[in-house]
Amino acid sequence: MGRAFEFRKARKFKRWGNMARVFTKLGKEITIAVKAGGPDPGSNPRLRVLMQTAKKENMPKDNVDRAIKRASSKDYTDYKEMNYEGYGPFGIAVFVETATDNTTRTVGNVRSYFNKAGGTLGTTGSLEFLFDHKCVFHILKKDGVSLDDLELELIDYGVDELEEDEGEVILYGDFAQNAAIQKYLEENGYEITSSEFVRIPNDLKDVTPEQRETIDKLIERLEEDEDVQNVFHNMKESEEEE
Repeated sequence: MGRAFEFRKARKFKRWGNMARVFTKLGKEITIAVKAGGPDPGSNPRLRVLMQTAKKENMPKDNVDRAIKRASSKDYTDYKEMNYEGYGPFGIAVFVETATDNTTRTVGNVRSYFNKAGGTLGTTGSLEFLFDHKCVFHILKKDGVSLDDLELELIDYGVDELEEDEGEVILYGDFAQNAAIQKYLEENGYEITSSEFVRIPNDLKDVTPEQRETIDKLIERLEEDEDVQNVFHNMKESEEEE
């Protein structure tokens, strides 16, 4: 099991009870995908896989339909996808992905969260080297295909780690290879149940329980902001979360 597995285990643990946030995030991603590639999932690969993700997350179909219609509305305001990077308390690197219709509001809020926690917001790109940008696909396992065989098939498409979990196979690949991996999976009859983009830290930092409590408050504040889509950090998970 590699870094991706440990990262996913910690991330999965934190997501329970957060369904409202998941629906909001997916709604924005669907709207952005429709604006970029049109409302027809047959000709829009990103929308196609996001609709599968929404289904897996039990997102109501009405929510999905509203997100698709929103992109075509005359009142629609484009969301801008903006990243913010900084150091939280005790030198923990924090990478924040947002989708916003008001960048002034968003950067002001994000900066205030960092400042109040005793951290500092850095310049764009300053911490990118600390994280590997990955695409993640969850697919149903095919009868007669071993993980080793599947890994050999996909290695040329940028997949560098895969694992089996609860009847699914989870693939981790280079972010830039996202479209190529999805195309291969669909053309070869693999059912994609969900997909996401993540940033996996290259190195994890240990903290004390007291320090963790302070950092967790910053992460929670960020995640509660309506403009924030994802928060990644390089703090090592506690033993309870492992």
